Amino acid sequence: MRMLSRRSAVLASLGVAAFALSCGGEAKPPATPAHASHTADSAKSSGNPSGVEKSALDPSTSPCDDFYQYACGGWIKTTEIPGDEASWYRSFSVIHERNEEILRQILEGYAKGENAGEPYAKALGDYYGSCMDEAAIEKAGIQPLHPWLEAIDAIKDTASLTKLLGRMQYELGTGIVFEQSAAQDFGDATQVVGMIWQAGLGMPEREYYLESTPKMTELRNKYEAHVAAMMELAGEPAAKAKASAKKVLQIETALAKAWMSKEDRREPKKIDHRVSKADLGKVAPGIGWDAWLDGARAKDVATFNVAQPEYMKTLGAMLNGAASTSPKVSTADWKTYLRWHLFRVSGNELGQKFVDEKFRWRQALTGAEKLPARWKRCVRTIDASMGEALGQPFVKKTLGSEGKQTVVTMVQAIERAMHENLEKLAWMDEPTRKAAFGKLGKIANKIAYPDKWRSYDKLEISRDRYLLNTQRSAAFEHARQLAKIGKPVDRSEWQMSPPTVNAYYDAQLNEMVFPAGILQPPFYSNEAPRSTNYGAIGMVMGHELTHGFDDEGRQFDLDGNLVDWWSKGVNEEFERRAECVKNQYDSFVVLGDVHVNGKLTLGENIADLGGIKLAYKAFAAQNAPAAGGSVRSEFTPEQELFIGFAQGWCGKLRDEALRHLVATNPHSPPSFRVNGPLSNFPEFAKAFRCEPDAKMVKKDRCEVW
Repeated sequence: MRMLSRRSAVLASLGVAAFALSCGGEAKPPATPAHASHTADSAKSSGNPSGVEKSALDPSTSPCDDFYQYACGGWIKTTEIPGDEASWYRSFSVIHERNEEILRQILEGYAKGENAGEPYAKALGDYYGSCMDEAAIEKAGIQPLHPWLEAIDAIKDTASLTKLLGRMQYELGTGIVFEQSAAQDFGDATQVVGMIWQAGLGMPEREYYLESTPKMTELRNKYEAHVAAMMELAGEPAAKAKASAKKVLQIETALAKAWMSKEDRREPKKIDHRVSKADLGKVAPGIGWDAWLDGARAKDVATFNVAQPEYMKTLGAMLNGAASTSPKVSTADWKTYLRWHLFRVSGNELGQKFVDEKFRWRQALTGAEKLPARWKRCVRTIDASMGEALGQPFVKKTLGSEGKQTVVTMVQAIERAMHENLEKLAWMDEPTRKAAFGKLGKIANKIAYPDKWRSYDKLEISRDRYLLNTQRSAAFEHARQLAKIGKPVDRSEWQMSPPTVNAYYDAQLNEMVFPAGILQPPFYSNEAPRSTNYGAIGMVMGHELTHGFDDEGRQFDLDGNLVDWWSKGVNEEFERRAECVKNQYDSFVVLGDVHVNGKLTLGENIADLGGIKLAYKAFAAQNAPAAGGSVRSEFTPEQELFIGFAQGWCGKLRDEALRHLVATNPHSPPSFRVNGPLSNFPEFAKAFRCEPDAKMVKKDRCEVW
């Protein structure tokens, strides 16, 4: 029952902007076969002092025509996407493989009773052992779900239905039709309130239900067949299973029509709807809040942010079987719907037939050809459930103090570059500039691992009950979130585990976080030259810093409050510049008639443009005089920086995964994350001596920061 992926989606809409992208059907790190692992240490193992992987280059392509193809074409030509993956990256995938292998060794040791004195060694070992015990999982069948199936069967009316939804939220960590968690108050970032968020769809987004394109119609048909197959595995006769699937699709389509779009969810003011507990019924009448609060054990929560009130109003009418809703949903229909979602969220923890059927749906979404190895799936589940417990031994094995200090120095250099950039911005007036300096100066940096590790003392793990372990883990996390509501914000908390190959900026905490997982080759190495380190991890740092001033982050002040600190004229100029970025990326063609969604990806694109500029400026400040050739290779230091940046994004995606990414993800596809920023950056054209009419030189250049 991996509920972390949904929580990550909510966080992304609350101003938590992550650097990397995920292309799978579920949020998870990609894995990699052994044949590709050599690229991680290419600069070191090849003895190449430039930090550039020459074998990845395509010398037949001019860097001024298509820099992504120039930097990555050789790698793309010789690399195959592993069968169990929807996408494959030279950087992320290689580091993920290395990290996962380390985590595997740790967990296998714990499962054997090794290093028993280390924190949570027994719990981690038992969790891993229960996941790897396929015989016990097969023997248990769906029996562990019987108490919940009986509870669903016992629903008699709207009140009992609503109370059970609350119970599922508290005991399973999923509210099925809407999620309740904890979030900082948009108006007072020092406080935590209850957050209520739309849920209930089995497909990734509303477009999958509502668009009439041949591809979406095909996916809807496959989804309906998938629901029927799962219900039949759960014991329904074939004819009934098909009828159940049709009913599920009807209900979810009705919910999708009320669903707030992914574009609107990026706008903080559109998801800021604070109400008292007493007024929940006014915002969303018909839900039966007293029964739900009782079931969810949330009676003591005084204030909620109902992020999508229109969705909740529609849901309330549907829960009551209102004749005005289409379709009219009976209590029996809701029972069918709940049974489906119980098996949907639990399927990967059941027997192999359920796992295989879940994978067939992921295959339809992403094009992945085979199921990842069992141990990989177990490692990912445990990292999602007990990431900080597993992160402690991981950090000991991977991170040196020298590397961490160098990273701190680089972050400080990036921040100085941003300060200098703000000083010189002609379009920013002095009051707004002063406020921007204040926000920049107050950004906190978290590097490698938390200063205070999370406690899992109250999480009970059994050696022989895998599904129960996932349920307990989800309930533990929900209870942890619930306990935060009404209290001051804990600024020491991390939203990613240390092994995560990613980074993020949190607008409400005004902080940047760089887990140990990403502070490794090829993103960062003590042995790589400064140029490629700045092109790779330096750009990541600049990207996250720019998020504090992108179209979302700029709406929060230095303390993380949703406050307008921009003067009218400066605000209008920002909007004009942001519109340039949106329109430019809208024009980028991905596949056939599929284009990048410039509105959905705006924040990430602004961060990419700002990130490479800040990395370049920070590097140039430490490398002056920067002009001239390099004694290390045929590349100048500036060229090394840009190649280092681009090679961090060398990637291949299956067509299905690419369509899925464009339809759901706020990041642009990898080629546009390279060519987009660089074609707008004069220093790139100068470094490679590109003519003014070259393809990599935009005539109508976009620049925000």
